[in-house]
Amino acid sequence: MPVNPELVGREFPPTAPYLVGREKVREFARAVFADDPQHTDPQAAQALGYADVVAPPTFAMVVQDQTLQQLLAEPDSGIELSRVLHAEQRFRYTRPIVAGDELTATLSVTGIRTMGGNAMVTSDAEITDAAGAHVVTATSILLVGESEK
Repeated sequence: MPVNPELVGREFPPTAPYLVGREKVREFARAVFADDPQHTDPQAAQALGYADVVAPPTFAMVVQDQTLQQLLAEPDSGIELSRVLHAEQRFRYTRPIVAGDELTATLSVTGIRTMGGNAMVTSDAEITDAAGAHVVTATSILLVGESEK
């Protein structure tokens, strides 16, 4: 089944709140070789004006992943995980993610471009804090390959 073009404009329910933990930020920083002390040392982060350690910019993907799971679970999407490549990722921040943040994300599918039997599916995850303030918009483009016949 090809990717369903009616996905464009579809918005998914907000994810369950994700509490950003200090150790998760530290683990992620180590995994992506983000060695600035603000990512691992609360005192270094506080010296920069933050309440706790600051997540590396790509940490938003941890929260966005919950929204992409919603998209992949849609029975009418035409998207099979075995045919998906993560083609592109962008982040637009209002402020950094900090340990202690409670984040919720809402995904909307903003575009589908077909090329032969393949499709590029673009989605935006709007990530907000517990007060509802915007933190980051995470944009993903998934390349969905043609299904085998």
